[in-house]
Amino acid sequence: MSHQVSPFKIFWDRAGMLVVFAALFATCSVAVPGFRSAANMEGLLLSVSTIGIIACTMLFCLAAGAFDLSVGSIVACVGVVTAVITNRTDSVALGLAAGLGTGALVGLVNGVLIAKAGINALIATLATMQIVRGLGYLVSDGRAVGVVREEFFTLGNSAFAGLPTPVWICLGCFALFGFLIERTTFGRNTLALGGNAEAARLAGIGIDRLRITIFTLQGLLSAVAGIVLASRMTSGQPMVAQGLELDVISACVLGGVSLNGGIGKMSYVIAGVLIMGTVRNAMNLLNVPTFYQYIASGLILLAAVGFDRLKQRGTRA
Repeated sequence: MSHQVSPFKIFWDRAGMLVVFAALFATCSVAVPGFRSAANMEGLLLSVSTIGIIACTMLFCLAAGAFDLSVGSIVACVGVVTAVITNRTDSVALGLAAGLGTGALVGLVNGVLIAKAGINALIATLATMQIVRGLGYLVSDGRAVGVVREEFFTLGNSAFAGLPTPVWICLGCFALFGFLIERTTFGRNTLALGGNAEAARLAGIGIDRLRITIFTLQGLLSAVAGIVLASRMTSGQPMVAQGLELDVISACVLGGVSLNGGIGKMSYVIAGVLIMGTVRNAMNLLNVPTFYQYIASGLILLAAVGFDRLKQRGTRA
């Protein structure tokens, strides 16, 4: 006997958190002074661009039933490596290539450890998180590394059609990876892997190759975010992006991506990223002390996990 799904449930599943974001945005527009100003809107979009870029591939990790804790360390290490290579070779292109290569290599190592060595994603990426952060400090000697070539700053500090370049890069990633997850065999296989790994294997999906590809892409996109952040700050800094991995995972799960795998859409990621960014922006405008902002971040993470559990129960019912 089949159960008919109500139109409201279908709508809520597809766009519920976007409605929540719209309500939150409207409330902040009325209640928070200066929220609607053009300068604040630009600052809000810039602040969510780093999380948004990395969240595009974290969507694939979560949809495949795993996650990556090393993304914050990759962002910091890649910024440092890019700055050091750019200064030593006097070439921005070589610096960018070294940064992207570093991120992709760390992602590849994560994927091989998880897919081939059978190490749990939590342990594997926790280990590489520490190792890569340490390498960042080692390469930079524990200090910020300023970049001498001014062309490097263009990536993070230019604008096109009224929007900062990092925002355009984030929008491009949303479009590209949204297409991949919803319109391609790669995306369907990723969701199948997260839904039931054994069934996916029996269906002929190369799950080891798929996991390695997903984590390599995660490392590569974390490198893109690290380069853009270093360009915005005009230097590579080994201490940046501490706790970024939790922000990215929280944003994805808050939007509706399941921690158990098998469920995920780009609209979920966009909603989660915008909700988190708006809450933090409002707290900054209201001069909420940093200590309370940490508490709020923890509560958002708890809310995201609780929402995921409720959704799982609703799916099984």
